Amino acid sequence: MNRLRAQLARCEDAFPGFRTEIVEGSIVASPLRPFHNKTVMRLWTQLDAQLGPEWGCVSDVAIPFSGDFAFCPDLALIPAAEEDRNQACYPAEIIEPAVEVVSPSSVRVDHEVKNRQYAARGIPHHLIAEPQQAHLVTLRHPGPDGYLGRDTIPYGGEITLDIGPGRLTLDTGRLPADPYPS
Repeated sequence: MNRLRAQLARCEDAFPGFRTEIVEGSIVASPLRPFHNKTVMRLWTQLDAQLGPEWGCVSDVAIPFSGDFAFCPDLALIPAAEEDRNQACYPAEIIEPAVEVVSPSSVRVDHEVKNRQYAARGIPHHLIAEPQQAHLVTLRHPGPDGYLGRDTIPYGGEITLDIGPGRLTLDTGRLPADPYPS
């Protein structure tokens, strides 16, 4: 794991404009798109404004799972005391929720691989924003093979989430929908 993490750190510097993760034992670099970043920023802004002082937001920080998996969630809420430590990676057990924004190249990883890995590690909630589909998927009740509860909410209205940090509302109408889905 340490060897792959060292390679991952070198890749991050070598490929600006790409997000790198360890997926199924391989280093994967994904190009970042404007709607991806805009979605992360708008979700962060909405969530951060509602968090109490005991919770914080982090983005693209490594979450090691095993020798074959080290993910960098697009957004994760963690205890503020952990965020204040300003680390390059955090344990999965403190995340509530993990948020991913799907890009055309990350559909399988975000929906299948991360679903199983996040659930197996007990992350209580996983949110998946999909600019190409203009909807938000909420996953809850982690099990060994993935999440048992799933809702797909079209962009356009507000949703309320009852999660670890409390009752949080997201205005999905503020999330960008890709007018040219791949």
